[in-house]
Amino acid sequence: MEKTKHADIPEDGVTQDERLLESPTPADAFTHTDTWRVFRIMGEFVEGFDELATVTRGVAIFGSARTPRESPYYAAAQETAALLSRAGFAVITGGGPGIMEAANRGALEEGGVSIGCNIELPFEQKANQYQTKSLTFDYFFVRKTMFVKYSTAFVIFPGGYGTLDELFEALTLIQTRKIKDFPVVLFGTNYWRGMIDWIRGVLLPEPAITQADLDLLHLTDSPSEIVEIVRSYVDAPHPENKKVSHDYTG
Repeated sequence: MEKTKHADIPEDGVTQDERLLESPTPADAFTHTDTWRVFRIMGEFVEGFDELATVTRGVAIFGSARTPRESPYYAAAQETAALLSRAGFAVITGGGPGIMEAANRGALEEGGVSIGCNIELPFEQKANQYQTKSLTFDYFFVRKTMFVKYSTAFVIFPGGYGTLDELFEALTLIQTRKIKDFPVVLFGTNYWRGMIDWIRGVLLPEPAITQADLDLLHLTDSPSEIVEIVRSYVDAPHPENKKVSHDYTG
């Protein structure tokens, strides 16, 4: 497994994100420390761009770090990643356990490109062993930029707040036309149905979103269908012609 960087978690458990986002107090010399911290952030961007520059058919797979190996979702994520690798896609995950491990494992065992974008966390995050390329970031926003920049699709397995964060950030970027439209696929009908019903039953009538915004989401229980959705977009002759016009109502 190729590793490019290790982020050491301080003994006090305070991450670099927490230090950056902490509100200043009169006694703090933030006018100096925050200014110099910009160079560290810049370095993370440079390293990420350099290491991932050759990834042109990446698919990011998200899901809970707490999913056990015996879970059907683990097996489905592993199968999905294997099928994507077989179709010529690089698999990108957060590099940790659970669904991330399953996806990296499926890609690696299929002989594909298996990328892990790890993050410095005071708990839970530990790099899995199934990565052909492993990067570690101190800052969430730098890491999230890499997911968006080097992915042609997002596949969302059942997960918690972190998974929802990645999901809705992608939808927001697409809705507001900050990025080009790409597939956002939810795996697990039973898991996501309540959220979809709430979006359709509450947000749409408000109207806080449009029908076109709702149509950005694909829902499936089939790993093979995920690959079909991704391939139909990425391998289309002119994918920009498939863009949907979104009226930003946010």
